[in-house]
Amino acid sequence: MEKGRILLAVTGFHPQRWRELLSAEREVVLEPDGASDPSITYAVVWKQKPNLLSSLPNLRAIFSIGAGVDHIFADPGLPDVPIVKVVADNLTQHMTEYVVWRVLDHHRQGLLYRSQQPKKIWHEPQQRPARDISVGIMGLGSLGRAAASVLLSLGFAVNGWSRSDKAMESVATYSGEAGLIPFLKATDILVVLLPLTPDTKGIINYGVLKELRKRNGLGGSVLINAGRGRLQKDADILRALDDGTLKEASLDVFEVEPLPKTSPLWRHPKVFVTPHAAATSDPVHLAPIMLRQMDAFERGEKLDNLVDRKAGY
Repeated sequence: MEKGRILLAVTGFHPQRWRELLSAEREVVLEPDGASDPSITYAVVWKQKPNLLSSLPNLRAIFSIGAGVDHIFADPGLPDVPIVKVVADNLTQHMTEYVVWRVLDHHRQGLLYRSQQPKKIWHEPQQRPARDISVGIMGLGSLGRAAASVLLSLGFAVNGWSRSDKAMESVATYSGEAGLIPFLKATDILVVLLPLTPDTKGIINYGVLKELRKRNGLGGSVLINAGRGRLQKDADILRALDDGTLKEASLDVFEVEPLPKTSPLWRHPKVFVTPHAAATSDPVHLAPIMLRQMDAFERGEKLDNLVDRKAGY
C-alpha cells in the first residue's frame, strides 16, 4: 500500500503535539483538501465535525485519540471503515491509579478527615480492613481488569459486571440484565468504567444506586465514575446523596462537560470532582502505537483493538 496522509480532526484541545509526533513518519493535515480528498488514508479523531469523513474515498481506518469511541459513532456520516480504540499501558496505568486512589480515599475516610481539619477536630473513626469492603467494577475490559488486579492485591473483595460473561480469577463476576441487581447488592463501592452505548446511556440512575449495599464497613455506599459522563444522571446522583442512598461520590465525568459552574455538584460536601482527568490521552505514548498499527496494516496485518460496531465499543 502507498502511504497517504493522516487527517488529524480533533475538537476541544490543541492538536499541535499530536501533529508533531505523527508527522515524524507521515504527512498530517488538519483539514482535507475538499470533501473527497483522495490523499487521506487514515483519520485520527476526537469529536470530529459531522460528515467530515463521509466522502473520503481512500480512508482505510479511523483511530480514536481517547479511550471512548461514542464520539465517533455520533457522526451521522460515519464511513464503513475499521475503527481502532486506544489501548496503551500508559493510559491503563493512569486509570488504575485514579481508581485505586479514589477507592482508598473513600475506604480510609478521606472526606471525614478533610471536614475535621478546618474545625481542628482530633477524632479517629473505626477503620475496617480492606477485606471487609467489596468494590464492584462495571466494565471488565482492559481498564477494569487492570484496576481489579491492583485492588485484589490490596486485599479488597472485588466484583465485576459486564454485558456478556467475562471471567476473572478471584473476582466474582456477573453479567447481563439478570446479573445487575445481584452485583449491586454485593457492592459497597461502585466503580463505573463502562463504554457509552445506547444500552448503557443513563445506566447510573437512582434505581440502580438504591440497590447498592448500604449496611457495610463504610457506613454507606459509594459511587466512582471514571467512564463516560452520559452513563450517569447527575440529578439522580444528587438525589441519592441528599437522601442517604449514597454516602459519597467521586466523579471524573459528567453529562455536560466542562461541568457548568451552576452545577450543585461543584459545591456538594459529599462529592469529589475532577475535570475528566482520570486517564488523559498522552500523544507521546499513543502516537507511536497508531503509526505502528498503520505500518502493520499496510503490510497486510490485522489491526489491533478494533471496535465492534454492533456492540458500540
